[in-house]
Amino acid sequence: MSFSWKYRAVPHEGPRFRIAEYLKALTAILLIAWLFKGPLRLEAYNDRLVYAIVVLLFAFELLAVGKWFGVTVSGIVFALAKGFFWTSVFLFFGQWLGMSETLHDYAGTAFAYAVVLVIAGILLAKFDEKRLDIKVEGKAYEFEGADFGEVKLRGTGKAYPVKFGRKKVGWVVDGEVTVEADTPLGRVTKRLLSPVIVWTEEKIAGRKTAADSGFVSRVNEMINPDRLYRKGKRDSVVDLGFIKVYEGENFEYVKLPFIEVVETPGGEEVRIGPMRFREGNPEMPPGDMLTIKELRNGFQLTKVGDRLRIQTDEYSIEVDGERVTYRSGSESLSLGETVSLRSGDVSVTVGRGRAKIRIEDVVISAKEGKVRIRAGGKTYTVENSEAYRLVMEKAKEIVEEQSAELIEGLGIDRTLLNRRVKELLDELTAYLG
Repeated sequence: MSFSWKYRAVPHEGPRFRIAEYLKALTAILLIAWLFKGPLRLEAYNDRLVYAIVVLLFAFELLAVGKWFGVTVSGIVFALAKGFFWTSVFLFFGQWLGMSETLHDYAGTAFAYAVVLVIAGILLAKFDEKRLDIKVEGKAYEFEGADFGEVKLRGTGKAYPVKFGRKKVGWVVDGEVTVEADTPLGRVTKRLLSPVIVWTEEKIAGRKTAADSGFVSRVNEMINPDRLYRKGKRDSVVDLGFIKVYEGENFEYVKLPFIEVVETPGGEEVRIGPMRFREGNPEMPPGDMLTIKELRNGFQLTKVGDRLRIQTDEYSIEVDGERVTYRSGSESLSLGETVSLRSGDVSVTVGRGRAKIRIEDVVISAKEGKVRIRAGGKTYTVENSEAYRLVMEKAKEIVEEQSAELIEGLGIDRTLLNRRVKELLDELTAYLG
């Protein structure tokens, strides 16, 4: 699997997790200061620096609890175990770096605490694992629309929080909802049938209101991952709040608890917990992944940075900056530096200074002022600027004409296309001389 996109260096996280990262950096600075306490003339503060480092080790581990699954009792116990483990390592190796013998003697005790707490955490995890599931809460809030920039939700109704464990990963909306998305093809508007799930950590609801327990019960059955994404079917976009997969042209993104992978033509980056490995210079998306999905029907919209994918039962649209790909059945339209229209054995491509039209066994191409024609098993070459301009103009006309039909859902008009190609061949005959 390959991956890619544009993202800020620090992912969207709460202030508590950002503070944990800052404390981790401060701990590293104090470790370096303690290591070079001689040249820095800090020997008088030797023990105080050690105490400060130990406190910070526990502080950033405890503040980071709940980043992936929400705060649980086992998570707190494991954080304490990690704090004692790092403390034991620091105190053990510190004896060769000028640490006092009194402090060094606590290394074994700290390690013993770490082992016992790990065992306790494993036992407590058996109780917590039952809570680590996707669940719609029985609380309702007023919903009056949401704005995600190029994507907007209009309407009114009730929004119910969706949690994985104790972490909020999305909302289920019950009501009249219309999604609007601005694309280079124009504004796509779709009225969605309730219930609609919105995978986002942003708050999209208002004041608390009365909940419908029957609705909550029905939706909890529907958001089972096996029902959302059928087994055996390879989905190019999966969003469950805590699991995210996006595969696009020259771009893939995968995010799991503890792991995040991004790959673009410029390079790739892999994050495993606090560790980050980068090769090249991958573009990182400027925001988190957003998915809006009908639970009863096939509509799904996913936005990752400047990438947008809209999937319905009839068509799909994928936007990558200024590049747009529209697909409907076996027919597709690609707009960008090169415009391409395809349907089975028919294709029309127009790029910078070149064009190509293929329909069944007829191929007409124009490039560098030349025109090549293949028809009836024979190939002809025409070196004429007028013929070259004629093919370029006709190819652009065909693409514009057929694109409008395709986007409106009417499909490619083969009869009209055949007539346009025949007209072009008749006009090119005059240049074959």
